[in-house]
This record gives sequence, structure tokens and C-alpha cells, in this order.
Amino acid sequence: MTTAAVCPPEAMGVGRLLREWRDRRRISQLELALRADSSARHISFIETGRSRPSQEMVLRLAEHLDVPVRERNALLISAGYAPVFPETPMDDPSMDALRAGMERLLTGFEPFPALVVDGTYHVQAANRGIAMLLAGVDEELLRPPLNAMRITLHPAGLAPRIRNLPEWRGHLLAQMERQLALLRSAPLRALYDEVSGYPLPGGGREPVAGGEHPRFALPLLIEHEGAVLSFISTMTTFNTPMDVTVSELAVETFLPADAETAARLRKLVP
Repeated sequence: MTTAAVCPPEAMGVGRLLREWRDRRRISQLELALRADSSARHISFIETGRSRPSQEMVLRLAEHLDVPVRERNALLISAGYAPVFPETPMDDPSMDALRAGMERLLTGFEPFPALVVDGTYHVQAANRGIAMLLAGVDEELLRPPLNAMRITLHPAGLAPRIRNLPEWRGHLLAQMERQLALLRSAPLRALYDEVSGYPLPGGGREPVAGGEHPRFALPLLIEHEGAVLSFISTMTTFNTPMDVTVSELAVETFLPADAETAARLRKLVP
């Protein structure tokens, strides 16, 4: 996959950036104006650079365009304002309550695997179900900071044990491509370029037949101690985050897709 060089947000101007976001959302100037309690004429003037929006207007338009929190800061900077959303490190004392809450949440999902990842898929927390699945992964991949995408798709990671690797790999890469379409993230782009270049173990595998898994969602089929475990993955994010770091956290849970997997997990993670 090739992409053109991306111009830094501060060099583009807030009008052009807002026009980009409006085009991505497929919203007309009139529709955006109605949502933001403005006028199509004013939106047009902002996008063409004839009018400089207030800080409040930038944030209001970003809200109605569902712009990610990190990119809202970029819009503010492009309009000549200071960013308003902090980016707090996860090890900052102010994050103690958040970390404790995540640990309680992950423990509550046991024996089913669950973890928390940041915007570049570094693992911030994980439960015993995840630790069980990681048995046998190369030690180099388990050195901090752990990266969920790298561990999953690397030939020395989980990839050789994933029975439907071509489909699951395609799902993960498509997920990253959707994120890259919304975020100007050099670290995420570098991770995508790395993991998309990993070879398939053994030269690739045949897709799993359609009748072997639920029809409502693509499962993760993974070998563990001679058995095949089947999971349905869900992703959960924080509602109305006010911090860039928190806005990019996601809780991923792996729910058993069949009774056999559920029963085996209860034995493996008592």
C-alpha cells in the first residue's frame, strides 16, 4: 500500500483541514452549518480562508464532524490557538484511578482474555487469559513495550498458531488502514508497514471453511495445547474523553464463540 506524503496540519490551514474532514464525513456545507448552528456562507468563508473561526467554532465543528481528539488539537493549532486537550502519560500519578479501573475491568472478564491497548497497539494492561494465550511466544516479542499487532502477526508470535491467519491478518490490517485514514500518525504508519510485511508462516494457509465458525462475525481461531479455541473479539473505547491518551485507549475482549472454548478457558484460568 502506498500513500502520498502528508502535509503537516500546521502547514495546511484550518479551513483546508475542516474541508478534508467534511469531505470524509460526506457532509455538505449546509448540513454542517445546520448542525453547528451556523450558516453555509460562514462555513464556506472558513474553508476558503476568508474568515478565521473562533476557538469555540473550531471545537464545535470538530465535534459535529466527529474528529478524533488528537486531530482536534491539530485543528486548533492550524487556526492559531493553543491545544486544549492534554496528552498525559499512562504512568503519570493523575492516571492512577484510570489504571486501577482498567485492572478491575480486565480481571472481571477472566477467564476470558482481555487487554487494553493505546493508539499504536502497545499493551497497557492485560489479564490472565491473555497471559495464557501468550505461552510459547518468542521472548523478544514479550519484552516491554509489548505490541499487540506485532505479537499477533509476527512469525515468532501467535501467527503460526492462528488457524485462520489470512482472514484474521486481513481484518487487523484493514483496521489499521481505517485508523490511518483518520490520523496523521507516523508511529502507526511505521507499525503498519512493519507488520504488513511479515511473511505468512509456512508460506500461507488455506482459509477455514465457512461452516466452521459463526456467521455473524469473523472469529479468531487459535491453537492452544492441542485444542482449537474460538473467540469473537470486541473493542470498547472511553466515552467523551478529554485527554488525547485516554481517547486512543481501547479495551479488547475475546469472548468464547462456542461452548467448548468457554469450558476449556474455565479450566485453564481457574
